[in-house]
Amino acid sequence: MLSTVSELINDTLRLYTWSLSIADKRVEKWPLMQSPLPTLAISTLYLLIVWLGPKFMKNREPFQLRYLLIFYNFGMVILNFFIFKELFLGARAAGYSYICQTVDYSDDENEVRVASALWWYYVSKGVEYFDTVFFILRKKFNQISFLHVYHHCTMFTLWWIGIKWVAGGQSFFGAHMNALIHVVMYLYYGLAACGPHLQKYLWWKRYLTILQLFYQPLTASSTFIQTI
Repeated sequence: MLSTVSELINDTLRLYTWSLSIADKRVEKWPLMQSPLPTLAISTLYLLIVWLGPKFMKNREPFQLRYLLIFYNFGMVILNFFIFKELFLGARAAGYSYICQTVDYSDDENEVRVASALWWYYVSKGVEYFDTVFFILRKKFNQISFLHVYHHCTMFTLWWIGIKWVAGGQSFFGAHMNALIHVVMYLYYGLAACGPHLQKYLWWKRYLTILQLFYQPLTASSTFIQTI
């Protein structure tokens, strides 16, 4: 039994070592990219907060966080717009196809620009953990569904893998579209956080929902096309 476990561990380590040999050399010295441990540690901390946070807030009054939410949401608008802009301009300059695009691991300035924008996209997924933290502090526990936690946790973790091995190519498409939607989404949240006097100007919320629903099959279709 012990020998089987030991062999399994050794095989896993050999596989990981081999996988590092084919990783994208351009990103290996970028922040958080040397090892998966920081990303896994942050994600583990996130899950602990999800578990312990509601217990901590159980007998406490919810925080309002109005000004913090305004700052956070408009900050996310700026970050996601930057990501969208960099991916759009970098991909266009590199002659990317929106249908099927292979990864170019060269140091071409446009390819590096796309890779850098994707790295920022990965970072933004980590920053989005604060969405859940703010729900907990405001005691909006009904917003913290399994799907919410699963989505946030897997996006940040899996995009580390994406940046480590495929920081370019068709991976730009989903990030590109998602960043655009997040510009609109965080703009809505930022305006909503400003107070009820702006509610009458937020009639377009239903269109945001439609946009989010449209994004899912669009990216799924893009992924399917790449496999055929």
